[in-house]
Amino acid sequence: MLASLIAGLASGETKLAIRRARQAAIVYLVAAAGALCGVGFLIGAVYIWASYRYGALEAAIGIGVAFLLLSGLVLVVHSIISRAQARRAKDRRASDLTAVAVASALAALPTLLRRKGGLGVAVAPAIALVAYAIYRENRSPKAKKEDLDRD
Repeated sequence: MLASLIAGLASGETKLAIRRARQAAIVYLVAAAGALCGVGFLIGAVYIWASYRYGALEAAIGIGVAFLLLSGLVLVVHSIISRAQARRAKDRRASDLTAVAVASALAALPTLLRRKGGLGVAVAPAIALVAYAIYRENRSPKAKKEDLDRD
């Protein structure tokens, strides 16, 4: 990986990649500016149409309310998605931590078994983990909710 990075720097490939990225960014910015102008004119056209049909004040109020509702909808959707992502991240962290703990225990197991009294040292944490798993499985639903509220 490092060798390919150094080779890319030496050959000028990185400079070309940066130039392509800069050109793409400029093109996307120009396209976004054009799209924003188009949306602005469409909103203006909707206002003109609504003002002919319902009156200027009613059209302005209606379009304002529509944008407020749209903003509220965006915030609600963002909140729901953020909570779901945070929950998935928490579950992923717990899963990763469990995997690391298991891998560490398996890596340390041969060393512990070679020592004098190693079997007791190796089995005691395993028994503690099983006891904790049984405890978590059998505790009341109210205790589970309180634990989640603390996190």
